[in-house]
This record gives sequence, C-alpha cells and structure tokens, in this order.
Amino acid sequence: MRVLAVTDLHYRLPLYDWLIQAGADADLVTIAGDLLDIVSPVPHESQAVVVAEYLRRLAGQTPVAVCSGNHDLDGPGPTGEQNAAWLQQLDVPGLSTDGSSLDVGDVRVTVAPWWDGPATQGQVARQLSDAADERPDRWVWLYHAPPAQTRLCFDGRRSFPDESLTAWVQAWQPDLVLCGHIHQAPWANGGAWHDRLGRTTVINPGKQIGKVPPHVWLDLDAGVATWSGLGETDTIDLW
Repeated sequence: MRVLAVTDLHYRLPLYDWLIQAGADADLVTIAGDLLDIVSPVPHESQAVVVAEYLRRLAGQTPVAVCSGNHDLDGPGPTGEQNAAWLQQLDVPGLSTDGSSLDVGDVRVTVAPWWDGPATQGQVARQLSDAADERPDRWVWLYHAPPAQTRLCFDGRRSFPDESLTAWVQAWQPDLVLCGHIHQAPWANGGAWHDRLGRTTVINPGKQIGKVPPHVWLDLDAGVATWSGLGETDTIDLW
C-alpha cells in the first residue's frame, strides 16, 4: 500500500494541481490540515468552494483522507467551539474527513479534527478510543498538530507541543501519526520531519516555497517512508 502524505497547502493552487497528478500513483492520499489560508485576500468561503472541487477531483481517482487545521475553521459548531463545517459537510465518495475512520486493506486511518476547546478535545479522545476497537494490523492517525516530546514541534526558535496528542499516542499506540502545522520543522536545527514516540512513528512533511509541496511517500507493506523537500530526500524505516 502506497500513501502520499502532504500538509499545510494553505490555498496554494499549484500545490493542489501537483497533488492531482502525483496522487494518481497512490493507493491513498492524506492531507494533514490547513487546506485554506486565513491571511489570503480570497474570502474564506470562496477558498472552501475551490478546495472542495480539488478534493472531489482527487477522490475521483484514489481514496483521500483530510483533517482540519487551524486555518480551516469557519465558525462555531454545535458545541460553540470553532470547527471546519465546510470540510465535515462534504459528501464526496472516496473522501474521509474530520471524525471518520476508513479501512484500506489491513490499514485503519483515523481522521481527527483540530480541537478548539474541551468539548472538541473530548470528541477526539472518544473517536480514538472507538477506533481502537478491533483495530487491524496497522493504525494510522491524521491530526494537524505534532505531538509534544518530538522534534516535529520545533521551528528553530521554540516548540509548539500538543500535550493531548502525546497522551493519546501513549494510551493507544498507533503505528503512525501524520501531522503538520510547524512548517519549518524538517529544516530547523533541532527539528525533523520524523520522530518516534515509543513504538509510534510521527511524520511532518513541512511547508516550502515553489509549486511542489514537501511530501512523503509511505510504503506500508515494505515499512519505508521517503521524504522530499527543498531538493533534499531522506528515507527511514517505519516499524
């Protein structure tokens, strides 16, 4: 099973064009949040319409899993906390979004939303607990922020840890967590594009300039991940 993992596309449409082409060779494409960009001059609602069409095109050729990031939030949800309703409401065959899990062969992919407060945080914890039941051989999480106690949190000056995610990883021990949020981590002195929390491999592809996003090809059968970014490549064993 080949997975193409990206993150933090931030409404840069050439990156979506590249993803449509590259994704044709994948068994699954994952986007770990921040599909939109709150500082873009394009209205947020218009961005959501355009990106939704890209996701339809992408899901028309291969399964796609997408979680929300902080730039994707569009207003208070039922709990009164911010959520990405535009993403959750997409009804696209082959597309899995916030709050869902999909099984592809012997791999379960659980897609967790960006949490804005204790209610949403509790929803994520319950989602992960439910998805742990009868988990298959491999379990992959998609979550925007990187976990605490990893180099993926470090941007070269300070760390931005998600302590909740670390606690969840330690509780349920997934095989792989795909995240983003800290754009500079792969290149920062003291940062990285990959790390481990116990038995769990954690990956943050990062964000770069240009028309090709930093990306990771994961061969889950061979247990190998290859990262490409800013002209560099690196390969690690996943398990």
